[in-house]
Amino acid sequence: MSDSNQRITEYDINPIFIQRWSPRAFTGEAIDESLLFSLFEAARWAPSANNSQPWRFIYAKRDSAHWHALLGLTNENNQRWAAKAGAIVALISKTSHIRNGETEPSPLRNHSLDAGAAWTSLALQALYAGLATHAIGSFDREKAREVLSIPEGFHIEILIAIGKQAERDSLPADLQAREQPTPRQSLSQFVAEGSFSFRE
Repeated sequence: MSDSNQRITEYDINPIFIQRWSPRAFTGEAIDESLLFSLFEAARWAPSANNSQPWRFIYAKRDSAHWHALLGLTNENNQRWAAKAGAIVALISKTSHIRNGETEPSPLRNHSLDAGAAWTSLALQALYAGLATHAIGSFDREKAREVLSIPEGFHIEILIAIGKQAERDSLPADLQAREQPTPRQSLSQFVAEGSFSFRE
C-alpha cells in the first residue's frame, strides 16, 4: 500500500498513519481556540497506566501574550521555522501517582510512555483537522521549567509546533531538502516472536 507521499506499508493500515509526518513549513496563520482544543480533547482519551493520565499541556497561540516565551525556549535553528507555527505546546508528564486506596504517591514508571500516547493522539487529530505538527526536542529544559513555572515531580518531554502547512519553498534553502516524509525500518527490524533476536 502506498500514498501520495511515497511511503509504502508492508500490511494494510489506515492511511492516516503514513500521511502523518513532521513538516517544518507553516503558513503563520492563527489557530482557532476551539480547533486547538479539539487536539487536546483527542489527547485526553489516550491510554495510560492505572488511568493516571500524567500528561499536561501548556500552550501559546501565535501573537498571544505567551507566544514569545514558548518560542524562545527553542534553539535558534528551530526558531527559524517554528516562528511560523500557529501554536506552540509544551508537553510535560507527572512522574508519580496516587493509586486507588492509597494516600501516598508512588513512582509512575510509564509517565513518558503515556505522554507519548497522548502526543500521538494529538498529532493524528491534528492531521484529521487539516493541521500539521512537529515535535521539538532541542530546547532549553531548565529555562522551560522556570519560564513555565513547572514544579518538581513533572518531567519536561517535548515542545510541539502546530499549524497550517505551507509549501516547502517557504522554508530557508537549507531546510527545503529535509521537508519530506521520512521512511521507516522494515517490520523485521523491530518485531520478533518469542525472544530478542534483533541486530543492534
